[in-house]
Amino acid sequence: MLPNVATALKMILEDRCQQVLVFEYFGCCFRCQVTRKLCGLSMACGKLRARCMDREPGAVTELQTVEIETGSAPEASVIWMHGLGADAHDFEPVVPMLRLDSGRAVRFVFPNAPSRPVTVNGGMQMRAWYDLVSMDRDAPEDEAGIRASAVSIEALIRREQERGVAADRIVMAGFSMGGAMALFTALRYPEKLAGILALSTYVPIAPVVEDEASAANLGLPVFMAHGQIDDVVPFNFARNSRKRLHQMGYDVEWHEYPMAHSVIPEELQHIKVFLERVIG
Repeated sequence: MLPNVATALKMILEDRCQQVLVFEYFGCCFRCQVTRKLCGLSMACGKLRARCMDREPGAVTELQTVEIETGSAPEASVIWMHGLGADAHDFEPVVPMLRLDSGRAVRFVFPNAPSRPVTVNGGMQMRAWYDLVSMDRDAPEDEAGIRASAVSIEALIRREQERGVAADRIVMAGFSMGGAMALFTALRYPEKLAGILALSTYVPIAPVVEDEASAANLGLPVFMAHGQIDDVVPFNFARNSRKRLHQMGYDVEWHEYPMAHSVIPEELQHIKVFLERVIG
């Protein structure tokens, strides 16, 4: 008989459960060391996940993706996460607009975030990498949701490696909430990556990123771009994130534009130059 939620939570607190699976949505699943069976828990358990043992990467649910290859046998990949409420097709039109001249074929991987209720939008169900309470500086952050999405995104990195793309030829990219996930995932990834494209975004749960930063990616090139009149992610959020990354020792290439929460042609040209440099 499977333990109920209350019993399972007690076991987690006593370090008697081992996490083995993160669902595509924000639930978690744990294997009870006592019964040797799986018990499904609600999102509440995710906040206690740091008390659990290491996950088994092979058990992660694979995210749905849209893929575009600029040629045959890609030697480099860009994993590009969309923003809140968008989907994997959101940045698909960017690929031909970039007109990359890197001399090698590139695979662009656009994953779909899972659907979940989002607090800042009145609990409405939409695609989101994590729950968002508000964009106030002191608002609580959904660490459990961020970590769960990072696990699924890490699986995409490993999949690219299995397809023959070296880790140091993989760029993590994202816009807004997707950019936050690119930063959180790449800066903590244990193998050296090619770079990060962080567009109209910020570093989420920054103290965690600082504590868990990977030595392999301390010199990772980071491209950050933000609109000076962004009315969704405040300009100061991005500027403070850039400052924090500099303090942590990262080489941040900073761009700011007279735009709102969007992407403009001038920015795409700068992205093109950055990508050709880090994967060329």
